[in-house]
Amino acid sequence: MTTRTPLRPLARILHARQKGENPDSIERENLRLRHEVMRDKSRGSAQVRLVILAMSFFGAFTLIGARMGTIAASEPVEPRTASAGAEIDAGRADIVDRNGRILATNMLTHALYVQTRDLIDPARVAKQLAAIFPDLDEKTLLRRFTDGRSFLWVRKVLSPEQMQLVHEIGDPGLLFGPREMRLYPNGTLAAHVLGGSSFGAEGVHSAEVIGTAGLEKFADARLRDPAQAGTPLVTSLDITVQAAVEDVLSAGITMMNAKGGAAVLMDVNTGEIVALAAGPTFDPNDRPANPTSGEPSDSPLFNRAVQGVYELGSTFKIFAASQAIELGLVTPETLVDANAPMYYGKFKINEFEGHNYGPMLSVSDIIAKSSNVGTAHIAMMIGGERQQVFLKSLGLFDASPVELVEAKGAKPLRPARWPEIVTITAAYGHGISGSPLNLATAYASIANGGIKVTPTLLKRTAPMQGERILSERVADLAVGMMRRVVTEGTASLGDVPGYAVAGKTGTAEKTKRGGGYYHDKVVNTFASVFPANDPKYVLVVTLDEPSENTGPKPRRTAGWTAVPVAAEIIRRAAPLLGMRPQVEAASLDGLIAVKN
Repeated sequence: MTTRTPLRPLARILHARQKGENPDSIERENLRLRHEVMRDKSRGSAQVRLVILAMSFFGAFTLIGARMGTIAASEPVEPRTASAGAEIDAGRADIVDRNGRILATNMLTHALYVQTRDLIDPARVAKQLAAIFPDLDEKTLLRRFTDGRSFLWVRKVLSPEQMQLVHEIGDPGLLFGPREMRLYPNGTLAAHVLGGSSFGAEGVHSAEVIGTAGLEKFADARLRDPAQAGTPLVTSLDITVQAAVEDVLSAGITMMNAKGGAAVLMDVNTGEIVALAAGPTFDPNDRPANPTSGEPSDSPLFNRAVQGVYELGSTFKIFAASQAIELGLVTPETLVDANAPMYYGKFKINEFEGHNYGPMLSVSDIIAKSSNVGTAHIAMMIGGERQQVFLKSLGLFDASPVELVEAKGAKPLRPARWPEIVTITAAYGHGISGSPLNLATAYASIANGGIKVTPTLLKRTAPMQGERILSERVADLAVGMMRRVVTEGTASLGDVPGYAVAGKTGTAEKTKRGGGYYHDKVVNTFASVFPANDPKYVLVVTLDEPSENTGPKPRRTAGWTAVPVAAEIIRRAAPLLGMRPQVEAASLDGLIAVKN
């Protein structure tokens, strides 16, 4: 309880009167002191209230700012009601090249659908949608809006600009659903490897992305695995090399007037495919429909590097020579009958354009000059059974195990029976067919010192394990013989200064569907190894129906068509692969010492 001090205390009043002072001054002084006490008390209370209020405002604004930051950092989504159905998992892992650069990724977009019962003016909506999307028909849209259905998909994927235009229509029946779509930021680059994707299970609020071809379909389960959604699938491709290969191949197809072509660049020691190209190509962002008529190879979807099963001609001759040396039947210097033409029963075996390289040629010359007759005699020394075992060990009898769904259905074609005439013709690539990828794999198995290669489109993290199919000595001799093909033989246009290219040409007449061969349509192939002194890469280039027309008459051999294209690829790709050109030492012949 507070004791209140009187304003006019009696004792002080009496004392003031005795002194003759005015007692009213005592009241005024006490009143002043009382007011000061009251003012100080009120100021303290106000200050406490202000501190509490400031703290309250600070806490409130901090909470609001934090909430605004959270909203700004989150993805915008339209409100939706809870659904009892299972959520569709739309996540899909990226695909990258060997250096981590994006080949395939995901992009958030929207789909457009219509709740027809909520449409205010169906006719106006149909007209304006047809104006935004020219591929839609106004009358068809109006009919579907009014035929009694309650739900209708209009577009599965919208661009931001299209979405804004639809917003501006302003009809409540037009609704948007979020979509995660597959994006291939490099356009047509590596299209035949990636394949493409589409939507699987779909709902209003999400859609499942599934692979439809190529690597996307082969690795679909891994790419859709939620546990690995954040871990990209790393391929063996190198984007810069792939771009160079595709650029040169496309130009080569045009310049050589070819129907199409393929190129495979492979690391001989790991089996990794650094570049795989086929032309013509397509954009996986807008993958065309599968053809329903005509020749499958006429479609840009046709992967000639893997699905193109061709007779690969004289590129097979090095297999016969290598096996014969491995078996101890010949050496590179052994002379073999090459007198043309050769008769076997009712069959006549000629050289190209009626040449006769005989009567005798060394095995090395047989490869350099590409003698059919000489190769036939080598094959007869080997015999059919041993020949088949060796060709099978090179992977030439089986579909490539590469990670593409298309590869499984592209099994090489071989005769059901294997009489001696097949042994002869198969030795120079006639009557047996394979893909450019099959051929690249076989050449890599020779170029790396004789170890069987398993091709892959995925970056290898461990050394390749393969069985030995040739001794290292014989493999080196084989590469040496192929080097002569470039320096002295049929592939002289394939010599790239600084990179010591070795290889073998092959020109084969195209087969007809009903049997027999075209005489004016060929498939040309150049299988090359570089550098010859220490092989690191194999490059196979195949052109379908090429014709080099700059001379007085068309030239359709591989030496004039596939070889220069391959040479340009090597010239462009080798530096990108980190290979420095090897400068040969200058000859000292003819130099005279001069004394000072």
